[in-house]
Amino acid sequence: MKIIEDDVIYICHLEKEMSFDIWQNSLDENNRRFVPDEVFETLEIATEVVNQLIECYKEEDGPFIYAVIRKSDNANLGYVQLVKIDLGWEIGYHIAKKYNGQGYATRSVKLFLDYLKDNSDLKEIYGIALKDNVASIRVLEKNGFKIFFDGIDLYQGEKRRIIKSIRMI
Repeated sequence: MKIIEDDVIYICHLEKEMSFDIWQNSLDENNRRFVPDEVFETLEIATEVVNQLIECYKEEDGPFIYAVIRKSDNANLGYVQLVKIDLGWEIGYHIAKKYNGQGYATRSVKLFLDYLKDNSDLKEIYGIALKDNVASIRVLEKNGFKIFFDGIDLYQGEKRRIIKSIRMI
């Protein structure tokens, strides 16, 4: 089910049939480097995780993960997500490496923020990225996020150099 779209992409709920594409997208080197907990080594693991994430749509605290699909050919480009953290809610995103450099991440985050503005009670949203993930930080900046922390903190259970940013919705 589409939740929002523009002339190039649409964002929709995950479906079981997307498991193969999600598995393939998870294996790229950027995903392994920046979000290793979102790498699925087998199709079976990806399918199990997709099924669990679909169930999360029924929950109040998510996580809420949505596929980003290119309209011209229905290619599964990656995802955007809303995840509960100690500070409130964090936006996350990943566009598969083969689709990088085409503005899909920036476009996806913008569309998702527009959706949240119109369909949630959120007043602010956080963005967290590894300091060396320059592309991700740039996506946040292009979407109006302001850095409020630049230093060492926990990131996926390890102390890493990160940035934390915030945007009012």
